[in-house]
Amino acid sequence: MSDVKHMKWWGWGVDGVAFHHENKPGFAPFVKKNLGLDLKKTKGEPPTFADIDVPSSRAAESFVLLLAGIVGDEHVETDDMSRVVHTFGKSIRDLIRVRTSAFPRAVDVVVYPANEAEVRLIVDAVVASDAVLIPFGGGSNIAGSLEPLAGEERTVVSLDLGRLNRVIELDADSSLARIQAGAQGPDLEAELNEAGWTLGHFPDSFTHSTVGGWVATRSSGMQSDKFGDIADIAKGLRVVRPGGVLVLRPLPSTSTGPSVREMILGSEGRLGVITEVTVQIHRIPAKREILAYLYPTWDAGLAAMREISESDATPSITRVSDGNETLFSFATSKKSKGFSALATKGLGVFLKAKGWDTEKMCLSFVGNEGGEELVATNQKIIAGIVKKHGGITVGKGPGVLYDQKKFDTPYIRDWFLDWGGSADVSETAAPWSKLPELYRNVIASANHAFDEIGVKGWIMAHLSHSYTSGACLYFTFAYLDTGDAITNYDVVKSAIQQAFIDAGGTLSHHHGVGLEHAPWMEQDISTEGVKVMRGLFGAVDPGRHFNPGKVLLDE
Repeated sequence: MSDVKHMKWWGWGVDGVAFHHENKPGFAPFVKKNLGLDLKKTKGEPPTFADIDVPSSRAAESFVLLLAGIVGDEHVETDDMSRVVHTFGKSIRDLIRVRTSAFPRAVDVVVYPANEAEVRLIVDAVVASDAVLIPFGGGSNIAGSLEPLAGEERTVVSLDLGRLNRVIELDADSSLARIQAGAQGPDLEAELNEAGWTLGHFPDSFTHSTVGGWVATRSSGMQSDKFGDIADIAKGLRVVRPGGVLVLRPLPSTSTGPSVREMILGSEGRLGVITEVTVQIHRIPAKREILAYLYPTWDAGLAAMREISESDATPSITRVSDGNETLFSFATSKKSKGFSALATKGLGVFLKAKGWDTEKMCLSFVGNEGGEELVATNQKIIAGIVKKHGGITVGKGPGVLYDQKKFDTPYIRDWFLDWGGSADVSETAAPWSKLPELYRNVIASANHAFDEIGVKGWIMAHLSHSYTSGACLYFTFAYLDTGDAITNYDVVKSAIQQAFIDAGGTLSHHHGVGLEHAPWMEQDISTEGVKVMRGLFGAVDPGRHFNPGKVLLDE
C-alpha cells in the first residue's frame, strides 16, 4: 500500500477538520434568512464507505503485474477505496456522485511511480496495451479533469505522482527551482522557505494541490498580482511522452516558433505527463502586510481596484468582495470580545452616520510585501485611491484573519452538503470595461436559474487577480436542493457559464476546462481555435491514450 496521503473520499481536505457554525453567532440567522436552512433541524451525515457501490476494476491481472514489475507491488492499487479517491475531483458534482454511488466509469488501477524513469516505462506500457492514462496530483480539481469518460471501454490507469515530491535544485543566481511535479504546496513552500525563498503561488487549493497540477490547469494564486500566474512562474518543463521526454529549458525568453511551453500549460494531461517544473522563486520579503478596507458599494470597490492596477503601487493581493460576500464573511466570524467587540460596534455606528447601507458595503483586502519603504509607499498610494472612491481603511486585524483562514472555505461546502445543500464556484476574467455589466448579468442569470429550479438561492462574488487590462471575478453560489441534485446543478452552473461568455468574459480564469467547461470552448476561443486545438491533440496523441475527452468535447 502506497504511503502517499490523499484527501478524504467524500469531501474536501482531511478527516478531523470541518466547518463548525456553533461558535459563529451570525451564521444561523444568515442561512435561515438567505437559504431557508433551519439549523435547529437534524443534519445529515456523509455515507460510510460500506454504503458505496463501486464498479469492479476492469484491469487484467497481466496488466496489473506489468505495472507492478515497474514500480513494485506495494505501489499498484486496485482496491475500491484507492480507485474511488482517484476517479473524481472535488466539484459539487463530484461529491454528489461519489456520495450516491453514481460512477459512470471508475478508474481501474492506481500506480505510484518513484521517478521519471518509472513514469516513462508506465507511459510506454499504457500505450502498448492500448489503455488510458490520467495523471493525478492532489485531486483538488473541480472542472472534471480527472474522471474517465463514461463510455471508455479500455483499462483506465490513474498515474499518481505523489512520490515525485522533492525540490531537486535551487539556482540562487537565477532565482529558479527545479521541483518534481507531485510536490504539494505546503511541502514545497516549506522547503523553499527553509532556504530563504518563496514560490509566491497560493491558489485556494494550495494545501492539497501540486505544482504539476497547477501547470496542467493554468492555475492562479492569491498573490498573482505580484508573482504572476503559474503561466508566468513556470519557466521550464519535463513532460513524458511515448518513447521520450519533452524537455523545455528554463530560459528567460525565446523566439523559437509557436510556444510548446504554452501548449503544455493548461493541457490537463492531454499531451503527456508533467514530471518536473522549473519555477521562478523569490527571496522571502522583509515585510508582508494585508490591510482591510471597506467601500460603500460594489461599483466603488471595482473602480478602486482598477485605479490601483493603473497606479505605481505594486501590491501582491488585490481583492474586493461584493455586498453579499461581505455579509457572508461577517456571518462566518466568531463573536468579538473585549476591545475588538467595542471597535466593531463603533465602526457600525460610524458607517451608519456616514449614510452607508451596511447590507451593500464591500470588504476589500490589499496585500503588500517587500522592503519596509516599498510597503509603506504602496500603502500610501492605495490609501489615497481608497479615499478617493469613498472607502475607509479598517486596519490589519481582518487581514491577519483572512491570511489564517484563506484555505478553509471548501470545508463549508462539505458541511452544507450534509444539510442537503449544493454550493460551488465559477470564475471568469474580462476587461475592466466589461466587468460591471458582466457582474450584473451573472447575478441576474443565477437568480433566474434559482427561480427555474424553485429554490431560494444565494450568489456572491469577489474580484481577485488584477491585471493591467482587466481582472478575475470569482462567484460562489448555494441553494438547498429540492429535486435531482445534478439536474439542478446543471441549470445553475450553465446559466452562470453562459452569462460569462455573453458578457465578454472567459469560461474559466484558473480552474481549467475538463469536462465541466468544455461545452463553452468554441464560444470562448472560436471555431478555428477549436480546430487548431483538435489538430494538436489528434497529432500528438492519435491513440487517445492521455486523458482523452478533456478540454474539448467529442475529441
